[in-house]
Amino acid sequence: MKIREIFAMMTVTSPGSREEVKQMSYSPKLAAALSGATLRQLAHWRKAASGRGAVLTPELSDVRPILYSFRDVVALRTCVKLRNDTSLQKIRRALDTLRDGLQEREHLSAYRLVADGSTIYLVEPDQATDLVGRKANVVIHQMVDVLRPFYRDGRHIPDLLRPREHVTVDPAVRGGVPVIEGTRIPYDEVAALLRDGVPAERISDYYPSVTAPAARDAADFADYVDSYEPPREHREAAAG
Repeated sequence: MKIREIFAMMTVTSPGSREEVKQMSYSPKLAAALSGATLRQLAHWRKAASGRGAVLTPELSDVRPILYSFRDVVALRTCVKLRNDTSLQKIRRALDTLRDGLQEREHLSAYRLVADGSTIYLVEPDQATDLVGRKANVVIHQMVDVLRPFYRDGRHIPDLLRPREHVTVDPAVRGGVPVIEGTRIPYDEVAALLRDGVPAERISDYYPSVTAPAARDAADFADYVDSYEPPREHREAAAG
């Protein structure tokens, strides 16, 4: 499924015939797990720096509680992939060119950005615009789907729409919360039962549509999400 198709599913028509995007909220921890960014990166990217704008400000809430949208998560995956190939300084410069130089003011997830090590391109159907060096346009022959799995600092970042074989993310189902495939059951509710000692083979006693393999996938994904939880001392310092 393409990003454009996903966003089409997320739009509804208001009584005034103005299209709006359904608002879906992700905590920073879940947004980090689905995008591959660290919590420290998310906090840093929310802030402007050296006269440049923020990399990405959450569109739902940029004050506590911080809440990211599905579009934010897609954009964050783009930023993480860019950061794999170039510096944060170049990313900020490219975004400033996009927003201020080219007057492109759509949500960042609406744009395809690709880095080649020396610069960052805005990719369009027939050409790519250099956002850093502002050199002549070139044609990008190979594109990377930001929704697909990738690696970041040795960590496997899962497919956004299917982070586990039996766990899916669909903006049309429960607002994009990861659920057991083919159901509306959130992954964390199933994982909580396993953590309470319920065997995977007995999960169907509570949720008849959840198989043992699906329950194990839910628990595995929950462990992955929790791996983005900051150490306790860091949480206490932030709270104090």
